[in-house]
Amino acid sequence: MRSRSIVFPLQLAAACLFALTTFSQTRDKVRFGKVDPEDFAATSFEKDTSAHAVVIADIGSSEFQVERDHFELTYKRFKRIKVVDKNGYDAASEEIPLYISGQLEEKLINLKAVAYNLENGKVVETKMESKSVFTDKYDKNHILKKFTVPGVKEGTIIEYTYSVTSPFYFNLQPWNFQNEYPTLQSEYSVTIPEIYDFVFLKQDINSMLTVKTTVDRQTYNVTYESNGPTGASQHGSFSANTVKNVWTAKDIPALREESYTTSLRNHITRIEFQLSAIKYPESPIKPILGNWQKFSEDLNKDENFGADLSKNNGYLGDVVDQLTNGLKDDTAKARRIYNYVRNNFTCTDHSSLYLTKPLKTVFSSHNGSEADINLLLIAMLRRAKLHADPVVLSTRNHGFTHELYPLKSRFNYTMAAVTVDTLTYFLDASRPYLGFGRVDMSCYNGHARMLTAESVPVYFNPDDLLEQKSTFVMLMGGEGGILKGSLQQYPTYFESCAMRSSIKDKGKDAYFKGKEKDFVAETVISGVELENLDDNEEVLKLKYDFDMKADDAGMIYINPLFTEAMRKNPFRSQERRYPVEMPCVMDETYTLNLTVPDGYVVEEIPKSAMVKFNENEGVFQYLIQQSENSIQFRSRIKLNRAVFAADEYNSLRDFFDMIVKKQSEQIVLKRKS
Repeated sequence: MRSRSIVFPLQLAAACLFALTTFSQTRDKVRFGKVDPEDFAATSFEKDTSAHAVVIADIGSSEFQVERDHFELTYKRFKRIKVVDKNGYDAASEEIPLYISGQLEEKLINLKAVAYNLENGKVVETKMESKSVFTDKYDKNHILKKFTVPGVKEGTIIEYTYSVTSPFYFNLQPWNFQNEYPTLQSEYSVTIPEIYDFVFLKQDINSMLTVKTTVDRQTYNVTYESNGPTGASQHGSFSANTVKNVWTAKDIPALREESYTTSLRNHITRIEFQLSAIKYPESPIKPILGNWQKFSEDLNKDENFGADLSKNNGYLGDVVDQLTNGLKDDTAKARRIYNYVRNNFTCTDHSSLYLTKPLKTVFSSHNGSEADINLLLIAMLRRAKLHADPVVLSTRNHGFTHELYPLKSRFNYTMAAVTVDTLTYFLDASRPYLGFGRVDMSCYNGHARMLTAESVPVYFNPDDLLEQKSTFVMLMGGEGGILKGSLQQYPTYFESCAMRSSIKDKGKDAYFKGKEKDFVAETVISGVELENLDDNEEVLKLKYDFDMKADDAGMIYINPLFTEAMRKNPFRSQERRYPVEMPCVMDETYTLNLTVPDGYVVEEIPKSAMVKFNENEGVFQYLIQQSENSIQFRSRIKLNRAVFAADEYNSLRDFFDMIVKKQSEQIVLKRKS
C-alpha cells in the first residue's frame, strides 16, 4: 500500500526516553518460534509504567527479486510483542495493507501467528488458524488483511511473521520504528538495484537511527520496457550494483498523542521511499517523480479530479445564469454562486482528494465529498467566466505535505480558489457554517498547492489565523441572595461557527438552557439576543441576562470569570519533545464590573498579576481593583504564535499553570453583621 502517512524531516524528539527492563533473551537472537520460559521473567518497566505492551523485536526487509522475467518486490516482517496488561490486548490485532491496480495485486503469503503463555513452568503455544484472517476493502486500490492472535492474556508473548509479494516496483514499503508501545529493537533492511532511483524520506526523532550500507553486484535476466524512441520491450541479461541499507533503532520510546498535536505522523521515527527515476542499461533515464507543474497538469487532466472542469458543462448553465443575473461585479457573482453551493449541497466526507462520482451526478444528487462539492463549485465559477482553480492540501490530522516533493499521497483535501483582479479568495463550500473567503481551522496545516499551470504554493499557517474573543459582564445584587447579571460577548469566528451549528440543531432555547449548567452555582439565563446568526461571514454578537443563586450562609463566592475560566492546564506532561501545535493564535479578553450587593462587604479579593511569555510573545493579565462598593476586573490571554518548539514546552506549561491558578481564585463577599 502506498503510505498514507505524512513524514516531514524534523529534528525533534517525540516523548520521554526511558530505560526498559532488559528481557532475558538476547535481542539479536530473537527468532520466530523460539520462546523459552526465561523470556517471561520481566514484566515491569520502571521508567514507563504506562506501557501496556512492549515490542520486543520488529524486523523487516524489502528486496527486488526476479519472478519469471520481471522484477517483484518481496517484503518480509517478523514481530514479537509482550502484553503487559489488559490495556495491551490491542497489540494482538494487525492490519496488513495490500495494493491492487487492474488485474495486478499484491499477495500475502506465509502468514503465521502464535501466542505463547507460561503455564506451570512450561511454554504453551496457541496458533492462529488461517480462517481467522479476514479481508476488508479499503478503497478502489487497497484491501486490508486483518487478524487477531488468539489466546492472549496478561503476560502473553505474541509473534507473527508474513511476506508480501508485489508486482509494483514503485511500492517500496515504508517502515515505522516507533508506535504506541515502547520498542526494544526495530530493524529494516532494503536492497535496491541501481536501475531504480528512490528518494529516501527519513524522519529520525532524536537521532535514534543508525544505518549500515553495503554494495554488492547481481546479474538479472528480465524483460523490461525500453525508454527509447520505440518504447518496445526488451529481454536481456545484465549486471547491476545493489545497495543494501539496514536501519536499526533500539530502546525506542512510545509515541503518545498529547494536547495540541496535529498528527503523530509528523513526529514518528520513520522512513519511506518514493521512486524518482528508472535507468535500464543502454536506455535513457525515465523520470517518475516529476515536478510540481507536472503534478498540477496530471490532476487537472485526471478523470477522477479535474478533467470535467475544462468542459462546457452545459447542465450548469440555467442555474449559473439565474444566480448571476443582474450582477456586474465578479466578486458578487462568486459570492452568490458560493452561497448557493454551500447552502444546497450536503458533504458526506471531509477527507477526499479525488472525486467520488462524476460532477453531473454531484449536481443532481446535491451531495458528495468535499472534493465533489468544491470541484463542482469551480465548474460553476468557470461557467460564469470567473477565474477559478482547485487547491489541494493536507488537513491537520492527516499530517504535513512535503514542500520539496510532489507526492499525491500527502494530500487529502480539495478546496477552490477564485481570483478577481489581484485578490484571491479561498473557498470551501462543503461546510455549511463557513463564510465566503474563509478556510476551516482543520486546514491550517502549512503548505498547499493551487493547481494552476505554474502550480502555485500557498500556505495556511496557524500562526496567521488570529481568533479573538471579548466578553463583558455586569453583576449586581438582587433580592434573596440572588445575583443579577448581564453578559455581552463576541466569540471567536470558529466559536461562532460552532454556536450557529448547535443552535440550529438544538434550537435557541435548548442551547442556552444547556449553557446554564456551565455556571458553578444555580443559574437561570433569560433575555437572549443574537446578532449575525445568519451571517456566516461575521462573528456572533451575544447578549443575555442571568440570575445566579450565590448566597451560602451569609457568604457569596464569585469567580469573576464565571464560565470563561480556564479550569485545566492543557499541558499536563512533565516533558514533551515534539512541538506544541495550536490551531490558531489566541487573544481572549474578559471584563467584569461588579457592584457589591447591599448588605455585603468585600471579605477577600484576588491580587492582580501579569505574566509575560518569552518577553514579548505572549501575556496573561489578571487586573482587579476595588473602589468603594464596586469591583473592576479584567483578564486577557494573548499569544502571538500558535506553534512552539519542544524546548519552549516547560515555559508554556508554566504560563498556563499561572492562568489556571489565577482564574480559579474567587471574590468573597460577606453579609454585614
